Amino acid sequence: MHIPTGTGAGRTVPEEYPHVTAPASRAAEVLSRPIAINGLTVPNRIVMAPMTRNFSPGGIPGADVASYYSRRAAAGVGLIVTEGTYVGHDSAGESTRVPRFHGEEQLAGWAKVAEEVHAAGGTIVPQLWHIGMTRTPGKGPVPDAPVVGPSGLRPGADEPTGVTMTQRDLDDVIGAFAEAAAAAERIGFDGVEIHGAHGYLVDQFLWSGTNRRSDAYGGDLVARTKFAAEIVAAVRETVSAEFPIIFRYSQWKQEAYDARLAETPEELEAILSPLAAAGVDAFHASTRRYWLPEFEDSDLNLAGWTKKLTGKQAITVGSVGLDGDFIKGFMGEGSPLRGIDDLLDRLEREEYDLVAIGRALLQDPEWAAKVLAGRTDELKAYDAAALQSLS
Repeated sequence: MHIPTGTGAGRTVPEEYPHVTAPASRAAEVLSRPIAINGLTVPNRIVMAPMTRNFSPGGIPGADVASYYSRRAAAGVGLIVTEGTYVGHDSAGESTRVPRFHGEEQLAGWAKVAEEVHAAGGTIVPQLWHIGMTRTPGKGPVPDAPVVGPSGLRPGADEPTGVTMTQRDLDDVIGAFAEAAAAAERIGFDGVEIHGAHGYLVDQFLWSGTNRRSDAYGGDLVARTKFAAEIVAAVRETVSAEFPIIFRYSQWKQEAYDARLAETPEELEAILSPLAAAGVDAFHASTRRYWLPEFEDSDLNLAGWTKKLTGKQAITVGSVGLDGDFIKGFMGEGSPLRGIDDLLDRLEREEYDLVAIGRALLQDPEWAAKVLAGRTDELKAYDAAALQSLS
């Protein structure tokens, strides 16, 4: 859905949307602009954030998953980032109901998802995922697989409970990400997102709290970025030059909310620059509340700093449209509505380029259509009961 509007001080409400107020016209104008990420043109600035749903028995996304995503594309979401999907490594995941991005049946299911999203007018990328040390021993598609990480440390723990990865392990995981990316391009996806956030495997290498290695993959910030950069480079080499690579990262971890990869912009640049050089086209900077500044003496959030430091496009995320912590939202708490005027201000100033919406889109598949058409009185507060179905 694209609502054309005028520009500048004389902007007007389009005739086909006579009910749209002036503020709503501004929202439509700011959010409806197309944007190119490498060779992909996204029809607007609205992104569906990845959210694990556990509705893919055997790791196979079915017709209900395809409808879940295509419904949101049809209602105006420009770019869908799928829920995290396990790459083809035995230790990658712990649930048999989380989708996988390897295997004949699994990829056939994903091909249908991409087809339906495209038919609805949207674009879609899979989020490629390895959970590393957050995996529960004995669980998952391969229960006997070891729990692995950079130093065998679970986020927030002081003593190892898993296996420290060898060079062969690292190479196998890098290869699994590259193979999944190649499969994504082959079956019709528009790009890929590498999950490097929230305390999962790639992030476990980035963070000093879980990376105690003394080899080339541990130590200072640049060394801790080596594994992530090698994954990006392998993906870049495997896919076509115009195929977009998005990298999602965060300061916080699910088991350590106050964790930080970087205390200063200079430290953040040391982490992001090698990733950009390796082939990242856009960064998805995950925060819990997008309106909070990341460093002192600036009101830029993490996405804003990411764009400023790298020159790459940046996606902001974190409680968009809602007032309340999203982690608590996935633990049974509801959240009231929150306006997005400040979000639009920052987007107009080009502090970041796209906006990812999570729980608000989980609650209401029509969120984008309502916001773009000025029907904000119809928006729904988040109810955690929305987690129980693929509406």
